[in-house]
Amino acid sequence: MTSRQQEPGHTAGARDVVRLAVIVGALGVVFGDIGTSPIYTMQTVFNPADPHPVPVSIDNVFGVVSLIFWSVMIIVTVTYILLAMRVDNQGEGGIMALITLLRRWSSGRGGKVAAVLAALGIFGAALFFGDSMITPAISVLSAIEGLKIVNPDLEPAIIPVTAVIIVALFMVQRRGTAAVGRVFGPIMIAWFLVIAVFGIAGITHHPDILKALSPTYALSFLSQHFGIAFFALAAIVLSVTGAEALYADMGHFGRMAITYGWLGLVLPACVLSYLGQGALILEDNANISSPFFLLAPGWARLPLVVLATAATVIASQAVITGAYSVASQAAQLGYLPRLRIAHTSESTMGQIYVPWINWLLMVSVLTLVFAFQTSAALAYAFGMAVTGTITITTLLFFYVARLKWGTPWWLLGTGAALLLGVDLLFVAANLTKLVHGAWLPLLIGLTAFTIMTTWQKGRQVVTAERERTEGTLPEFVEQLRESRATTATVPGTAIFLNRGKQTAPLALRANLEHNHVRHEHVVIMSLETDTVPYVPADERVTVDDLGYADDGITHVTARFGYMDSPDVPAALRTLDPAATEGPLDLDNATYFLSKIELRRGPAPTMANWRKRLFIATSYITADAAAHFGLPRDRTIIMGSHIDV
Repeated sequence: MTSRQQEPGHTAGARDVVRLAVIVGALGVVFGDIGTSPIYTMQTVFNPADPHPVPVSIDNVFGVVSLIFWSVMIIVTVTYILLAMRVDNQGEGGIMALITLLRRWSSGRGGKVAAVLAALGIFGAALFFGDSMITPAISVLSAIEGLKIVNPDLEPAIIPVTAVIIVALFMVQRRGTAAVGRVFGPIMIAWFLVIAVFGIAGITHHPDILKALSPTYALSFLSQHFGIAFFALAAIVLSVTGAEALYADMGHFGRMAITYGWLGLVLPACVLSYLGQGALILEDNANISSPFFLLAPGWARLPLVVLATAATVIASQAVITGAYSVASQAAQLGYLPRLRIAHTSESTMGQIYVPWINWLLMVSVLTLVFAFQTSAALAYAFGMAVTGTITITTLLFFYVARLKWGTPWWLLGTGAALLLGVDLLFVAANLTKLVHGAWLPLLIGLTAFTIMTTWQKGRQVVTAERERTEGTLPEFVEQLRESRATTATVPGTAIFLNRGKQTAPLALRANLEHNHVRHEHVVIMSLETDTVPYVPADERVTVDDLGYADDGITHVTARFGYMDSPDVPAALRTLDPAATEGPLDLDNATYFLSKIELRRGPAPTMANWRKRLFIATSYITADAAAHFGLPRDRTIIMGSHIDV
């Protein structure tokens, strides 16, 4: 977990309080999705309207409950908690972190295999975006549908109430994960305690259901009733929804907080709820209509609906924050354009808010709610997104584990065969629901995958052309010195923002070649973001005279922490005039930005439709002038055309 180091003098007790607070925060953000799966999993398994219904019988109930328990243990506890979360990229988890490590550690060896796995990983990340859209819709809908159990006359209010709750959820995201977690944490603790108590109450009606914890019931169900059990897996997978969110949200709270929360509270509570629902169905088959809410006595059902609504809002939070992390890492890897990202915590770099992703998710979720109307209609779509992402994560983990730890192939092969065998069985079961809604996450995933791979390819084309056009910075400095006789020097200071000091800024080159002028003081400035909250003022800037101390041209590198506002003018004011070959007139300085205008060119770099998609995607890039705090009235944007 990336966190601020403990201050001197803090006691062990203070450390425990901090750790407990982080765990509570994690309970309020990370476990909402998987923690609300008991609301709809058993109900979906035994849904009589299913195209492949599971008959209600003693053997089937025991088999289903046992399969749910062991699916959770194998996929969530073993694959994610014990294995995958041990691999992180500077504290960040999820598929994009695995892709980063894969690219870093496999360079120069296994290139083709790494490229194929990276492409699979991008598709897995794209599927996770589908999960992030479907989860809020199905979760909140499933909770509000509890109103039908309380009073059938309230059914018309389900869709409007769901929409209002979803809009409110996305509106508060800008306050940050930590603030949301502090509010949601105690609610989720109450949620898990309540479902555990109701689960225990249900178990007392049919204590034999505890036998379902034995794996023999799951294996017997699969072997003796495979035709039924196989199709049941398409619904049983709902019990592990949110597993990828645990990993994707690791950067927000750290591995240990998530592990303690899962093993100490979430897992026991969910298992007790599933056991209680199984016992309730054994007592009366009619209870399959809504076994979760029927576990509660009549007087407690309305309060349970309210609590379930709060819990499912939190379920949505888990995948929303996961989507922020995935989008941020995708942008860093070059699979998405630069997005405006707000860091919302001084202590944890992973706690971020991405406005563009937030509003895209909100519109998508509302569209799904109004299009599908019920949680049952979304169930099959949900399973496909989950199983695809889990399978790809498992595959990437084992390859990265070999690169990182050098684990023997025979041991990796055995573990991969067992875990991937389980994952692929779930994928196959969900493919049988393709025409019943499983197509939706595949469509979303393919769309996101196409956008990300197109942006990566287009970015490579643009970068290569831009480097060719810019030329090297040392050569350009020499050109400036040689052209003194034909170039007019005007008073004042010009600041040119650039990606580094290897190439010359396009705006500076254009100013010289077309206007034949240069300013008395020229500062070429590059910005770097460190993995610390704040960079001290005395470590903010470094200056390079680029080989000459008398030409008025300097290069400045400014370092910012992830919680610092990248304020360029403020950073420049800390410069020593002696280092910049004279004082800079920052009150009247002109800032130059190089803007690339993309056009479809004749070169066969990409298909024409991909060129159009790349150019369209470029429009969501964050505004550089606002991001870097540049004065609008003294900022000049000089454009240059690049053919894609």
